[in-house]
Amino acid sequence: MGRKAGSLSINPKKFANLQKPCMKEMITFLSCLSLSQGNDQKCSRQKSNLSACMDAQTSNKRKPLGSINYHLQRLNRGRK
Repeated sequence: MGRKAGSLSINPKKFANLQKPCMKEMITFLSCLSLSQGNDQKCSRQKSNLSACMDAQTSNKRKPLGSINYHLQRLNRGRK
């Protein structure tokens, strides 16, 4: 599992924090649940906002591009 000297690599976990599209809605829903002692009947508006945001995210049918490290390895091969 060692790495070769001079190879390019990026930790993808650092870039995973960049896109969290429904975080605001989820935080408002969870805070409403904690204030109402788990009664989700009182938090119906926050729940509908969260579900609408999540539905909008699943409708984005985009082809995955592959990992960044894969593309860096391709660039490194072409450089040699």
